[in-house]
Amino acid sequence: MMKVQDIVDKLGLKVCSGSAGLNREIEGGYTSDLLSDVMGNADENQVWVTLQTHKNIMAIASLKELAAIILVKGYEPETDAAEQSNLEGIPILSSEEEAFELTGKLFEMLKK
Repeated sequence: MMKVQDIVDKLGLKVCSGSAGLNREIEGGYTSDLLSDVMGNADENQVWVTLQTHKNIMAIASLKELAAIILVKGYEPETDAAEQSNLEGIPILSSEEEAFELTGKLFEMLKK
């Protein structure tokens, strides 16, 4: 089973917050910028790829029990989102890549 720390290492992701959750197991991924879509369709222990940076991403991640959030295009979480991430131990990570490229790499890593 792949852990959040594994994708951080393999994809060169920056850990912005929530480092206590780096040992969370990942069972899949979901890519969307529409919060209602993620709330309705993402599954527990998935990583969520998005460009959203506000506090509401943590509300969804907590509700859906996601493994981590990955922000694309070098985005970083707003302060209140990072604080909530640290409280809940759900990592927010950052990648310089676009969502399309990052999602493809994650898919290849997780399907093995």
